[in-house]
Order: sequence, then structure tokens, then C-alpha cells
Amino acid sequence: MHRRRRTAIIVSAALLVAAPLLAACSNEARPGAAAVVGGDRIEVSTVQASVKDVRSAQERAPEAEQLIKGTGQLGRAKLYELIVAKVVERAAHDAGVSISRKEIQDGRAAFVQQAGGEEQLAAMYLQQRGVAPDQLNDVVRRDILVGKLATAIGAANTPEGQQKINKSFTVAAKKLDIDVNPRFGVWDSQKLELGDYKAPWITQVTKEQQPAPTA
Repeated sequence: MHRRRRTAIIVSAALLVAAPLLAACSNEARPGAAAVVGGDRIEVSTVQASVKDVRSAQERAPEAEQLIKGTGQLGRAKLYELIVAKVVERAAHDAGVSISRKEIQDGRAAFVQQAGGEEQLAAMYLQQRGVAPDQLNDVVRRDILVGKLATAIGAANTPEGQQKINKSFTVAAKKLDIDVNPRFGVWDSQKLELGDYKAPWITQVTKEQQPAPTA
């Protein structure tokens, strides 16, 4: 994920799978903020805590050295993930799409079954997407929400469908007026990129259900 590997969003059977944002800071100083999205601050400390969780999980993994070596842009990637979460929420809200606790529970249960157990699912997300176990619920929720959004706006498994869902993300990102600390890069709402970092799940949609595949 963090060495520009492709990531994927996984969703339950009735949903689509989408395979897993900074404008230069304004003249006003935003001490302690990694980014401001829709008026809400994402603190540098929040990004650092997210990175720490992932590093700790990687260090406990059998392939620790390989995982750590492959995630050199982890700080930028985790900020990107936090911003994307807000973009997805805004796009879903604008489309009148919401998600229930039961949908999250059922979706996660399906992913666990596919992966062969909770430990296997957690290991898969950590290895392929740089997600720590205690971050899994939030990412699963977002993954399912993206699938519901794609279904709601008719973003089928076609190039046209992909363009449609990408447009919804771009429109949402522009509405949120994303302002990023230059330390992390420059955000491009049109390309949905943070500096030279881009998570390819933004531009990949498939109807096939599979646990966190790489492409």
C-alpha cells in the first residue's frame, strides 16, 4: 500500500468492491494540524498515533522486516487514509447513503469467513493495506460504505461506472476545501492525490467479493 502498491476496498456480496487527499496550506498558520478537512482538524498527533499502531503491529508480525521496509511513506499514507475517510463520508452523505451497525457487523463477519478467521483477516489488512488491528473496524466501515455508495449512484463494473464514483469523490473533496500541512505534501482534489502518493483503490471498482486483494 505505502510503496504505491495497489490496495482494494472489500464489501459484502450485495455491494461493490472498490480496490484502497492536500492543497497547500493557506497563509494562516495551523500549528499541530496535519490537515484541515471540512473545517475539522486532523492533528499531527493523530497521524503519529496511527503510524505507531501500525508499526507496533508490524513489529509483532513474522515478516516484520519486510513489512516495515515496504511502508516507508507510512505517515503520508495514514494521513491520506484519514482524509479519504472524510471524503467518503461526505460523498455518501450527498448521495443520501448511510450505514447501520448491523451492516458493519454482517460485512465484517463475511470478511472474517472469507479470510479464514479474525487473525487471518487482521494479518491480511496489515500486510496488504498497512492497517493495524485496532484500525480494522473503521476501515471495514469505510469499505462497505464505498460499496453502498457505488450501488446507489449506479457505478457498475465498467469504466463509465468507475468514472462516476471517482467524480463523486472529487466533488466531495472539493466541497471539503482540504488544506494540508506542506510537511505531508500537496493535495490534488481532481486527481485525489496527496503529493506523489495515491491509493489506487480510489480508481478501481469490481463486483467480485474477496478479502483485501492486491492488484
